[in-house]
Amino acid sequence: MKNLLDLTGKVALVTGASSGLGVQFAKALAEQGADIAICARRLEKLEAVKKDIEALGVKCFAYKCDVLKVDEIRAMVKAVEEHYGKIDILVNNAGVGDATPAADLPDETWRNVLGTNLDAVFYVAREVGKVMLKNGYGKIINVGSLHSEVVMSNTTWPVPAYAAAKGGVKMLTKALAVEWAKSGITVNAIGPAYFGSEMTNDILSTGGFDPVAAAYCPMGRAGREGELNGAVLYFASDASSYTTGQILYIDGGWTAI
Repeated sequence: MKNLLDLTGKVALVTGASSGLGVQFAKALAEQGADIAICARRLEKLEAVKKDIEALGVKCFAYKCDVLKVDEIRAMVKAVEEHYGKIDILVNNAGVGDATPAADLPDETWRNVLGTNLDAVFYVAREVGKVMLKNGYGKIINVGSLHSEVVMSNTTWPVPAYAAAKGGVKMLTKALAVEWAKSGITVNAIGPAYFGSEMTNDILSTGGFDPVAAAYCPMGRAGREGELNGAVLYFASDASSYTTGQILYIDGGWTAI
C-alpha cells in the first residue's frame, strides 16, 4: 500500500521553528522525507535546529524573520522560494501566549498578541499562498488552539487576547480554504490543548495545571511530545486531498465538554 504520508520531494516551511512545537513539526515533516525551511527571530537557535534536521537526511534552510514585520515575511518567502524553487507546505506556527485579565490588558499587549497570532498568520499565508497559486499546489496548516473554540470557565487563565486571535485563526482558515479550494491548495488548522513549550512551561510547571486538567480535560493531562505529529502530517500530505477548511482539536477531549 502506498504511504499516504510520504513527503519525499516536497518543501515545507515552518514558522516559529527555533523551539517547542515548531521544532517538532519540522522534524516530523523531515522524517517523512520533506526538505525543510525554518524561520524565527533567533538565528542561533535556528542553526542548531537546522543541524538536527539535516541529520535526518534531508535539506534544511534557516532564515531569520520577525513575523510582526511584513517586509521581513516577504523577504523570507522570497528567499525560501529562490532556495528551493517552490513551497509545497506551510506550517503557520509562530505565536505568543498571554493570560492577562481583560480589565488589566495593556493596549500594547493586545496588539502584540493579535499581531503575532492572527495578523502574521494571514500575512505569511498570503505571501506563501502567492507561491502556491503560481504552482497550482499547496498545503497550509495554521496553528490554532483549543481556545479557538473555548475559553476557561473561571479566572485561572484569562485569555481574552489569545482567544480572540486563535478564534480568528479558525475563521481565517475557513475563508482561505474556500477562496483557494479550486486552485490546488488546502487550508486547515490544528487546535492543540496544552503541550510543553517555552510558551506553556510556566503554566505546566506551577502545579496549578493538574487540577484544571482534571476538571476540564477528559484525559486529565497535558499533551505529550509527538501527539500533534499525526495531524500535521495528515494535513501536509496527500492523505488530506479532499479535506479543507477544517480545524482538528488535539486536546484530550477538552472541547468535547
